[in-house]
Amino acid sequence: MEEEKLPINEHLEELRWRLVKCVVAIAVGFVGTYAFSDKIFNFLVSPLVKVMPKESQLIYTSLPEAFLTYLKVSFFSGLILATPVILYQIWKFVMPGLYEREKKYVLPFVLIATVFFFMGSSFAFYVVFPLGFQFFLGFTTDTISALPSMKEYLGLSMRLLFAFGITFELPVIMFFLAKMGLVKHTTLRKQRKYAILIVTILAAILTPPDVISQILLAIPLIGLYEISIWVTYLVGKGKDEQKEEA
Repeated sequence: MEEEKLPINEHLEELRWRLVKCVVAIAVGFVGTYAFSDKIFNFLVSPLVKVMPKESQLIYTSLPEAFLTYLKVSFFSGLILATPVILYQIWKFVMPGLYEREKKYVLPFVLIATVFFFMGSSFAFYVVFPLGFQFFLGFTTDTISALPSMKEYLGLSMRLLFAFGITFELPVIMFFLAKMGLVKHTTLRKQRKYAILIVTILAAILTPPDVISQILLAIPLIGLYEISIWVTYLVGKGKDEQKEEA
């Protein structure tokens, strides 16, 4: 590798400054979105409102809950807006350990990873939320009413949005690992059965404790793993063609 290894204290100092920059980016996003926190929350809750019975509404069960919920909405909004900055800081932190030819992938990595994160979150919001909420509200009867609170809904929705956003990064990660020669499609194919087991466990950990959410996350994850196999295959094929031409 092109650069000498740094002492552990310099690595820790580098990590500290990278984290500081991430926190600053999140804080800027928080301040910028706080004025619109009520509108953002109304947008987030729209999939639930559409499937709730008429005249139903969300509640809050303690006096500061609504205020704290809007603060959390602003924080999560700032975190989402800071995603490109966070991905860039992650890349810059690991960059000293990369070869010179690998460092040029910084902008493609940040752009593509950001796009896939928003694709995953959008899939959760527009596909998983309506299906999941409709299923849960199907248990209401004449004597049982659903009274979801603001705090509980925000916690559930954010957990799902980030879970899907992060898991959709799998093909991107595999692409760059293949580019660096750290992963081959043959290895991924051989480990498919273990990957399915890991995916099932991850889906159970990342989602709320219900079968519907777990299945709705596990199925796309398995599909993303299959896409990753083809991505690494194409990367490997491209490398082989370059060697033959050389």
